[in-house]
Amino acid sequence: MTDLKRCSWCGTDPLYVKYHDEEWGKPVYDDRVLFEFLILESAQAGLSWITVLRKRENYRKAFADFDPEKVAAFTDKDVERLLQDPGIIRNRQKVAAAINNAKLFLDIQREFGSFANYMWGFLPDGKPIINNWKDHSKTPARTDLSDKISADMKKRSFKFFGTTICYAHMQATGMVNDHLQDCIAR
Repeated sequence: MTDLKRCSWCGTDPLYVKYHDEEWGKPVYDDRVLFEFLILESAQAGLSWITVLRKRENYRKAFADFDPEKVAAFTDKDVERLLQDPGIIRNRQKVAAAINNAKLFLDIQREFGSFANYMWGFLPDGKPIINNWKDHSKTPARTDLSDKISADMKKRSFKFFGTTICYAHMQATGMVNDHLQDCIAR
């Protein structure tokens, strides 16, 4: 048997290691946490995850502790405030998308009872997909399932949630577990 190790993508940065060990790939059913990752993954578009992870606490403060009802009520004044906040990624389209997506998140909660019911409802039997990768070069950036979810969300007018971001969201929230076979966090 080989020695257990971590997935190589997390490197040695303590913040990344903690995220890898304690969060990534662990199933999430809490709507507040799912909303948090919806905002963070959308903010990541075109950037590295560690960039967003380092700004996570700033996002928590700037986006009302990831309360979707409060974020959905943000006004143009809030957008301007956020665009002046050096603690987040100051991209007008991403900030606007977070507010737009908060409103749509609430719509999905009303329609499905929770956002978790909606997201997990796409999975076979509502259970996580456990992959068995030996190295991360085999891990896909998207799948047919992420295509399906992101297409449905696009139809519902979500922004910054294409199939690649959707798959990253699925990994972050444990809908799919892509930890390597010999990873300690598996």
